[in-house]
Amino acid sequence: MKKLCLSLLIVVAMMAVACKPGFHTGFVRVQDGAFHRNGGVYQYNGTNMWYAAILGSRGQGGNRERLCRELDTLCARGIMNIRALAGGSEGVQDKPSHTWPVLQPEAGVYNDTILEGLDFFVAELEKRGMTCVLYLNNSWDWSGGFGTYLEWAGAGDAPDGSKDWDAFQKYHSNFTRNRRAMELAANHTRFMVSRTNSITGKPYSESPAIMAWEICNEPRPFTQYSGISEDEKLLVWNSFAEWIGAQARLIKSIDRNHLVTTGSEGFYGCAQDSGLLVRIHSFPEIDYCCIHCWPNNWGWCGPAIAETANCKERNGVSAPQDMLENAIRRSEWYINMNMRILSVLGKPVVLEEYGYPRDNYEIRPGSPVTARKRYYDYIATWIGNTETTGSKKAKLAGANFWGWGGEAVPIADRWHKWAPYTADPAQEEQGLYSVFVIDRMN
Repeated sequence: MKKLCLSLLIVVAMMAVACKPGFHTGFVRVQDGAFHRNGGVYQYNGTNMWYAAILGSRGQGGNRERLCRELDTLCARGIMNIRALAGGSEGVQDKPSHTWPVLQPEAGVYNDTILEGLDFFVAELEKRGMTCVLYLNNSWDWSGGFGTYLEWAGAGDAPDGSKDWDAFQKYHSNFTRNRRAMELAANHTRFMVSRTNSITGKPYSESPAIMAWEICNEPRPFTQYSGISEDEKLLVWNSFAEWIGAQARLIKSIDRNHLVTTGSEGFYGCAQDSGLLVRIHSFPEIDYCCIHCWPNNWGWCGPAIAETANCKERNGVSAPQDMLENAIRRSEWYINMNMRILSVLGKPVVLEEYGYPRDNYEIRPGSPVTARKRYYDYIATWIGNTETTGSKKAKLAGANFWGWGGEAVPIADRWHKWAPYTADPAQEEQGLYSVFVIDRMN
């Protein structure tokens, strides 16, 4: 345990040196299977902060002072990369699980306040030598994504996945076969990647703060529903892979300076098919591979994966602590498997989402996080160099925990309009996976 804690401290100390104005000013490149920046290897410890553009806006929900403080805090802790939504969400929806305010209330109609918030966020990252990964779509409805584009294309209302998972999958599997839905999503990609920052006056393509454009948050073919035929499944897989390739080529045709990646969860996000996983990362326009790892959400802490009350009842109140070693073993297996499958491509691999519940499934800021700390220390052994960690295993090029809640103090278990933004989207209990400033004291 002491070795794990020491490895995390060393990695953070190494990263914290970079938190100086002008320390990093170049673009992140891929060379010999690793990230490079300013002539040196670029490995990073990062976080997820999906709401960054909203916080950077001057409109309701915005708080630029908080955003600047949050960036300073992250930078001081050596958290130098932030993965965020490229502006916000799509669709005017009254669903409790939907983020607010939205960037694109109607197809092709944009909220300038949120766009300027993204400009501010990118400009502030430039000042600190930090980088971001901006994802342009979402397979999940909490920000619109696939479901909203299908609705705009006339495919009918998107089913509620919490009530009918098969119906949700069947509906969303049509996204990469619906020409109009894909066209609308491509228009959004083109609009965002072509943008000029209203604060710096520079095109986004010239900003060193943008490390990568990401095609989608957790893109899935959604073919694991009952009754689907083998032929239908293969048709969806083909259209899914072709869409990934087309989006990557579109981004590169506009912006040759920045990296492009998929946003995939890895093996689990590719219908548990290694061939599909390799295929979507094999396009020359895809610069690096990404995976996610969610021990509790994937049943490694017990069968219950949703609300904490359900988890406490079915898994046991102390499951996050009791099942930690199992979660680490399964994570080791999953990360190793993905890296082995993807090794044929010779590209960097990033663990861009990972999270772990608080002790006893609590959600309040400041509640104990001893199991989470141990899990994060374990993930730290996958980054950094062999000399500092003492590990002989393959190395991740970077890792982003989910996610940064910072100064937020949730005012209810569930998010509602204009409540403080945390890392947990509106469909999740606020604080479940958030890392708050006060948590460092536990």
